[in-house]
Amino acid sequence: MLIFSVQNVIKDPPFSKLDLISCRNLLIYLNNDLQKKLIPLFHYALNPQGTLYLGTSENLSGFDYLFSAIDNKSKLFQRKDDIFNTGRTSLEKFIPPLTPMDATYQRLPSAKKNKYEMLPLRELTEQTLLQQMVPACALVNEQGDILYIHGRTGRYMEPAPGKAGINNIFKMAREGLQHALTISMHKVRLGNEIVYNKGLRVKTNGDFSIVDMTICPVSENLESSSETALYLVILNEATALEAKQIKESIQALALSEDTDTDACIVALKKELHEQDEYLQSINEELETTNEELKSTNEEMQSVNEELQSTNEELETSKEELQSVNEELNTVNAEMQSKLNDLTRTNNDMNNLLAGTGIGTIFVDHQLRILRFTPTVTDIVNLIPVDTGRPIGHIVSNLPGYDTLTEDIRSVLDTLIPKELDVQTISGKWYTMTISPYRTIENVIEGAVITFFDITATNKVQEELRQANEQLRMAVVVRDANDAITAQDLDGKIIAWNPAATKAYGWSEKEALKMNICDIVPPGEEKEETSKTLQLCQNKILIPYDTKRVAKDGSIIKIKMTSTALLNEAGKIYAIATTERMI
Repeated sequence: MLIFSVQNVIKDPPFSKLDLISCRNLLIYLNNDLQKKLIPLFHYALNPQGTLYLGTSENLSGFDYLFSAIDNKSKLFQRKDDIFNTGRTSLEKFIPPLTPMDATYQRLPSAKKNKYEMLPLRELTEQTLLQQMVPACALVNEQGDILYIHGRTGRYMEPAPGKAGINNIFKMAREGLQHALTISMHKVRLGNEIVYNKGLRVKTNGDFSIVDMTICPVSENLESSSETALYLVILNEATALEAKQIKESIQALALSEDTDTDACIVALKKELHEQDEYLQSINEELETTNEELKSTNEEMQSVNEELQSTNEELETSKEELQSVNEELNTVNAEMQSKLNDLTRTNNDMNNLLAGTGIGTIFVDHQLRILRFTPTVTDIVNLIPVDTGRPIGHIVSNLPGYDTLTEDIRSVLDTLIPKELDVQTISGKWYTMTISPYRTIENVIEGAVITFFDITATNKVQEELRQANEQLRMAVVVRDANDAITAQDLDGKIIAWNPAATKAYGWSEKEALKMNICDIVPPGEEKEETSKTLQLCQNKILIPYDTKRVAKDGSIIKIKMTSTALLNEAGKIYAIATTERMI
């Protein structure tokens, strides 16, 4: 009833028609991209209503529409069958493509490929030169793994016994080449320079071949940096002349026993010295590796302890998160209540600003309009869509004032409020105040422009000024030595100073009940009326001589100066006279 099998969920094709997939504590070791590939793959492999069982720290990675939760706490999910009704029309969108095989297991080129396929002339020439002139070589990494082979290397390397597919130059090197290759590769790694070996005797098919070996680093010449250095092992068979000379020298040494013995001792000493150097370097590397492994082991133990501690902390954090979630629900309810209060307060503030009748504009540092009250629209032509526009782009109704932008910048630079009176086109007067906008933390975030209506105040001040002028004039009239009187256009006396009482005998109370004709001598009423008519026609009268009747009936000769009194509309409403005794 059970089938055991090795399965790579990332590369291998998935099983199908499964009732249960138990994949616990595997996804936590994979990145998000791989997790997003595997969840749809699990959905594809399960039967309808099949079950997926994940670890406690794992989730569906955003594929909730593929599975329904049976038990979220236990991470138990059931396959959904109606996923294609959610707008997805192709099963291929849920199944990730298989990962290509590693580069070391490349497919062999097709034998049917046309060998006469057209190539660029330069590439064709370079390939021919490489085949004819470049010796056999192999590109390897630091571990000796063969990455690329050029030329025929069968005379120098052979497949190593053991598992097929192992391409390591140290294991594949033939007798006579392996030892020198190991030592030379070590020298190249340490010194990062080219190492030459000449006259190596490599055993091939029961005989020996004379081979020259060169190893050089090539990683510095690569266009893109590699994680490990690369090396090129060049194997070049010696020429027939060189091979003949080496064989003759070997035979000559064999004929002479003394010479042969000395040569062997020298060769053995040299080989022993090289072997000692190699072993010494290997020993140093081994000690360094042991120290690193020991340190790594200690770090792994520490990491293991930290992971155990982290697991306990995560359990505690889970409980804390549940508690925090409950607190967040409470805080959310409080925030909702505060939001309602804030909305109500905002409404109250808007109604307050609109009800005060004070025009207000709020701008930021770039002089863009943030908010304004309805009252200010009578002063500056603003509409709701102007929020966010620079205030300099808006046309105002202040014909005598065009430095609003400069004044705002000046206040923002100096932080000193500015106040001045401005008048609109309609004739209303406002006190405009420009002040910095300060937050609760005393941070300047713009400026506030307010307009306070002072039209009524200015009118009262003007009336007060006129009253003061009239009061001063009354004092002058009262203290004058000449008789000063005033009459309306019907001749009724409306003003009478003490000098007039002294001259004519009537008191001010008596005079205010009289008409000017009462103090004009009989027969001169017509002349007095003509003078009044001339003043009503805006004609200027020079002082002239006339007569007045006193209370005791005596006739008094006087020199009279008559002046027309005008109202705000420029019309005559009374005549003032200054009368001096002759």
